[in-house]
Amino acid sequence: MNALSLSLAYLRQRPFNTALNAALLAIGVGTIALLMLFADQLRGTLERDARGVDMVVGAKGSPLQLILSSVFHADVPTGNVRLGDARALAGDPMIDRALPLALGDSFRGWRIVGTVPAYPALFGAEVARGAMWRAPLEATVGARVAAEAGLDVGAAFVGSHGLAIGGAAHAETPYRVVGVFAPTGAVLDRLILTSVESVWAVHGQHAAAAGGRDDGAAPPADAALVAGDPDREITALLLRLRNPIAAAVLPRRINMTTPMQAALPGFEIARLMRTVGFGIEGFRAFAWVLVASAGLGIFAALSGALAQRRRDIAVMRALGAGRGAILRQMVLEGCLLSGAGAVLGVALGHAAAEAAGGWLWREHGLRLEGFAWAPGEAWLIAAAVAVGAAAALVPALQACRVDVSDTLTRE
Repeated sequence: MNALSLSLAYLRQRPFNTALNAALLAIGVGTIALLMLFADQLRGTLERDARGVDMVVGAKGSPLQLILSSVFHADVPTGNVRLGDARALAGDPMIDRALPLALGDSFRGWRIVGTVPAYPALFGAEVARGAMWRAPLEATVGARVAAEAGLDVGAAFVGSHGLAIGGAAHAETPYRVVGVFAPTGAVLDRLILTSVESVWAVHGQHAAAAGGRDDGAAPPADAALVAGDPDREITALLLRLRNPIAAAVLPRRINMTTPMQAALPGFEIARLMRTVGFGIEGFRAFAWVLVASAGLGIFAALSGALAQRRRDIAVMRALGAGRGAILRQMVLEGCLLSGAGAVLGVALGHAAAEAAGGWLWREHGLRLEGFAWAPGEAWLIAAAVAVGAAAALVPALQACRVDVSDTLTRE
C-alpha cells in the first residue's frame, strides 16, 4: 500500500473529524475567495466605467459624491453649475474634450441623463435598434432599461423629478424612445440618454425661476457647451485632458478660482477602495482565523490519532519503512485534508459570488460573476494546503520517534 492509499484509508476511518475539519477550512477559504472576487470585480467595474474620464467638474461639495453621481450614477449630484462657467472651462487649451451631463430626473428609478452623442462612445456603445437621439425629448435607452422597463423603439414615457421612485411626474413633456443600445456590461446599460436641451425643456419653468431663458430654441446636441443661455445649468463636465500636467494643474486652479470643484476619478476610486478595503480586510482576517482554527483541528486530529496508530507505525517500521516514509505519509494526510477543504471552499466562494451577483445586479447594478477567477486564488489554495502540512508536521515528527521494539513488545 502506498502513502496516498494509506492516507486516504486513515481519513476514511474518522469520517466525522475529517468532514468537520474540511468544512471549517472550506468556510474560511470560501469567505476569502468571495472577498477576493468582490474586490477584484468591483475595482474592474469602477475602472471600466471611468475609462476615458480624466477629471470631473461640478458643483462644490464632496469630490467622491461628485464622482459617484456623475461617473457611476450611484449617488445624488452635488448640485448644478452655470453653463457659462462650464463653457469657459471647456475652452481651456489643457482640455481635449468636455462632455456635459444634466442630471436630476428618472423613470421608475432609471436615471435620465442629458448629454451629447459622444458620451456613449466612452463605453464603446453601439445602437442595437433604432438610432441615437437627435431632436429634443428623444431618448436612446440602455439595454437593461429596455429589457426591464419595457422601453423599446417607439415607446413614450414620462420622467419624474428626482432620482428615486415616486417623484413628481413631468406629464406635460413626455419622452419618445428612438433607439436601444446594445449591452455593454457598463453603467450605460442602466441609463436613459437624451440631449441636454431635452432636460432644459423639461425643466423650463425651473430655468426661468433661476434667471435663465427658455425660448424653445434648442441648439444642436454637439453644441451644448457653445450655445444656449450662459445662465442655464448643467450638473457636471466629464473631461479628457491633453497631458498629465493638466491633471496636476487644473484641479487646484478650478477649486481656487471658480465656483466649481474638480475631482479625479482615479484618486477617488483609490480612496473608495481603501474605504471598502477596511471592511473587506476585517472579514478576511476573520476568515484567516477560521483557516488557522481548521489547521489546529487537523493538528489535534492527527495528534489524537497518533496514539491509535503507534502499533501500525511500529509494524511499518519493522517491515522496512524508514522515518522519511512515515513523515511523508502523515504530512500527505494533512495536505489531502486541507486540500479538499480548500477546493471545496473555493467552490463555495464562487457559488456564493454567483448567488450574490444576482442580488447586486438587481439592486445596485453591480456585476459579480461567480464563474470568474480572481488573481491570487491559486495562492490561496496553496496557502491552505501549507496550513494543513504545517499542522501535520508535529504529529509526523512524533510518529518518527516511535520506539519499534517497545511498542511491539507492549502491544
